[in-house]
Amino acid sequence: MDDSKVGGGKVKKPGKRGRKPAKIDLKAKLERSRQSARECRARKKLRYQYLEELVSSRERAICALREELEMYKQWCMAMDQGKIPSEIKALLTGEEQNKSQQNSTRHSKPGKPDANSNSW
Repeated sequence: MDDSKVGGGKVKKPGKRGRKPAKIDLKAKLERSRQSARECRARKKLRYQYLEELVSSRERAICALREELEMYKQWCMAMDQGKIPSEIKALLTGEEQNKSQQNSTRHSKPGKPDANSNSW
């Protein structure tokens, strides 16, 4: 049997199928390839810069959170020993002052009854 024949009696034609590409100037094709490679490298560089900035930003956030966690641990240890840290005292007194200021502004407005008070 002949190798050029394929099943069904069809004859296989040697060579490539489809249209032949137009003759492209090799120098132009090479230059386009080089330009494409330059653009690819530039995009890669930008992507890596962005990722490095993102990583450093996240690392700074992690450090800040670790410091905050350590502060809370110190507060808990102090409270376990029966001491109230000055920061917590400041927070509590600040909240009390805010509440008293809010209450005083509610009651100091004459003319309109307070929506929260029962006046019947």
